[in-house]
Amino acid sequence: MTSSQKPKKQELPPTAWAVLGLLSFPGERTGYELKKWADSSLRFFYWSPAISQIYAELRRLEELGYAASERSGPEEARAKRRYGITAAGREALAGWACDTAEAGPPVLKHGLLLRIWLGHLAEPELLRAMVTEHLERTTDELAAVREAMEHAAEVADWIFPTLALRWSERQHLAELELTRALLEDLADLGGAAAPGGAGQERQGSGDAPTPG
Repeated sequence: MTSSQKPKKQELPPTAWAVLGLLSFPGERTGYELKKWADSSLRFFYWSPAISQIYAELRRLEELGYAASERSGPEEARAKRRYGITAAGREALAGWACDTAEAGPPVLKHGLLLRIWLGHLAEPELLRAMVTEHLERTTDELAAVREAMEHAAEVADWIFPTLALRWSERQHLAELELTRALLEDLADLGGAAAPGGAGQERQGSGDAPTPG
């Protein structure tokens, strides 16, 4: 596998580094295979880019000389393009992975909590139903994480992805505990959670409910 492009040093978005990271493990893969791997690994602790984003980043990485590709031969019924990391790409990725300043703090965007924050506009039964649904969904995600962990544990080159998945397992367990506690908090509110209830009267003065 060769690339005619000359490597250029450039700032890249995290998605590009994530795709290049998928290529850093042994073997060459199609964009579809990279998407499947992202869905069974990256999405549990970061996110899984859309297939269109993966191909866009693969094109960018090839232009930079960080990745190279080749099409399959006539022995395959359907032609496929497989991608691999180049020496320049591996060097750049190693530099990025070791740059602690690039990691930054984790960003939490919890859609359910945003709705709980606006609970004074919703019926208590609806809020409880949303939290219960989140509890069930998180339980299913935990099962998927554990399935991915079992698969990764079978491959010697996936020691560090296994550690990331183990962290994700703990995170999902914590999310389940927090969600159950949230259900208890909603139950304790009683009638105060109803739209137009006492909670709204207390905020009628125009002051923010939190300092700042």
